[in-house]
Amino acid sequence: MIQKYKKIAIKIGSNVLTQSDGTLDTKRMAALTDQIAALHRQGKEIIVISSGAVASGRNELKINKKLDSIEQRQLFSAVGQAKLINYYYELFRKHGLTVGQVLTTKENFSTRRHYLNQRNCIQVMLENGVIPIVNENDTVSVSELMFTDNDELSGLIASMMDMELLIILTNVDGIFDGDPTDPNSKIISEIRQNEDVSTYIKASKSTFGRGGMLTKTTIAHKIADEGIEVIIANGKRDGILTDLLSGGNVPFTRFIPSSEDVSSVKKWIAHSEGFAKGELHINIHAAKALCGDKAVSLLPVGVEKIVGEFEKDDIVKIVAPENVPIGVGKAQIDSEKARTLIGKKGQRPIVHYDYLYLD
Repeated sequence: MIQKYKKIAIKIGSNVLTQSDGTLDTKRMAALTDQIAALHRQGKEIIVISSGAVASGRNELKINKKLDSIEQRQLFSAVGQAKLINYYYELFRKHGLTVGQVLTTKENFSTRRHYLNQRNCIQVMLENGVIPIVNENDTVSVSELMFTDNDELSGLIASMMDMELLIILTNVDGIFDGDPTDPNSKIISEIRQNEDVSTYIKASKSTFGRGGMLTKTTIAHKIADEGIEVIIANGKRDGILTDLLSGGNVPFTRFIPSSEDVSSVKKWIAHSEGFAKGELHINIHAAKALCGDKAVSLLPVGVEKIVGEFEKDDIVKIVAPENVPIGVGKAQIDSEKARTLIGKKGQRPIVHYDYLYLD
């Protein structure tokens, strides 16, 4: 089943790489590195999205001075990121492999130019046999500009690089139909498109990370809708990656991917809602047309109101009557020009259907 995939993104969560005292679990890191190296030798193209910088910095520093949460995160990650990538460098070098560090921020996904520059950087690494190690640049990120967590980042990377499989490693075996600590709870082995499992999931965050299983599920659904299979599995299990890719008898939750092709541009737009610069409020007729079976563009005649200021090629939200958001798109014109065309017939699209993504 998943053995066939050649292009694999592997997200290693904080709870996998962190010990109970909050410091880095170097033994677990070494074990996962051995497995990734083995997969690489089999011809798999691997991208690693790794947490652990803060834990690595916590290993190194003993701080007596009280710091707020952002200062602490920035300090620990500044020191820890250097240590973390050095660990990876040495561990992979034992297998004759080279790694490269990619530190990114949410803003690097906000424009098409930045998005493509980042994609090209990772692509040239893969083409030259280098394993990219990706993490958020916590030293410059502030709370409102952070990714929800590295689950969100892993989804963006998997989508951007057209990976075939995203493996999210956490400290549980997958998604259960009840409390994972309840012996009567069973793991949900497969989740199909539009299948809602949120009622089974606690909204609590992980011990050392910023996210939780609800975030993982949301990201997994979105990535699966783009045709990428997603696996949530327990990174604390010995040999987990080897077992997953060899068909071993190991528990996990699989999100079944869509069979529809999604263009690179639409993948970028699909993940760009948080970067929207304005809103196009449309009438009921335009909303019905956009949400119908046929692909149509958003014309000025269907727009009733424009909120905010945006330039040509910026991302804008599409809002149906009663303030219901239905999607995002790339604007063909700026907001000043768009306002002069509101309600007019016979005009070119404000958002062409090739650059429109509906929820």
